[in-house]
Amino acid sequence: MSDTPQNAIKIWIVGGSGLGDVLGTEAGKTIEVDTPFGQPSSPITLADWDGTGVAILQRHSLGHTLNPSFVPYRANIFALKSLGVTHILASGATGSLREEVAPGDLVIVDQLIDKTCKRANTFYEHAAVHVEFAQPFCPVMRSWLLDAASQLNDVKVHEQGTYIVMEGPAFSTQAESIMHRSEAFGGDLIGMTAMPEAKLAREAEIAYAMIAMPTDYDCWRPHDPNTNPGALLEEIIGNLQKATKANVALMKQALRDTAMLQSTPSPAHSALALGIWSDKSKIDSAEIRRLGVLWGKYFD
Repeated sequence: MSDTPQNAIKIWIVGGSGLGDVLGTEAGKTIEVDTPFGQPSSPITLADWDGTGVAILQRHSLGHTLNPSFVPYRANIFALKSLGVTHILASGATGSLREEVAPGDLVIVDQLIDKTCKRANTFYEHAAVHVEFAQPFCPVMRSWLLDAASQLNDVKVHEQGTYIVMEGPAFSTQAESIMHRSEAFGGDLIGMTAMPEAKLAREAEIAYAMIAMPTDYDCWRPHDPNTNPGALLEEIIGNLQKATKANVALMKQALRDTAMLQSTPSPAHSALALGIWSDKSKIDSAEIRRLGVLWGKYFD
């Protein structure tokens, strides 16, 4: 069972390419938060979407100055947890590895393959903490989003997809792109930001879901050699704008009714209950206090 009271959910929106630009225009009170892992990517904005209060964090910072390898993922998640966040609704631009997942569509992602290699991917560097991660996205939030998607017209939403997370910041080689979509890998999307964000959310006992926004077919699908590179970039930007508009519509539709989130506990909210394998009496007391926001309730 979740330790979160049914009437105490707090939903944060984490936006990347495309959506971050839209979220940056939202008016509202901004909060600066410091953490043991430094400052988050951006100030946190409290806004109102059609009568629903939301809080917004821009993953790549104001002005999109952070590339995916240097996003302070730990600071971002820690800051949200310190503010009482229970659910994170994330989004990110991706490439499509499937013909049927067209640029401009949306995908409610259900699986991840992590190929990142440079990023700190745990809060617990001085203890043995192992969270269950077989289902990296909250099933309750996914059902909530899919229910909202069914009420929208003119928005193509795919109910599942496997997101391969590459390090970047360069895009794939053609050989990599073909490999990622092969039967051996089974990828449907390729992007750079879902990890370690999703894993850190689980370690912080925050429910997490992601709406992916395909902008192109990566490079497995050859372009017309006569296509002007500038025109190709324009097409990608147009696809991103289309997906962003659809994404905002889906988020706002979902936020009109959060009853499912309020009544149904998320497995993420008790992820540490069986996850702390270290002898707690042997963990340094200063480390327990430093990460108290995350795991303090298990040491009382």
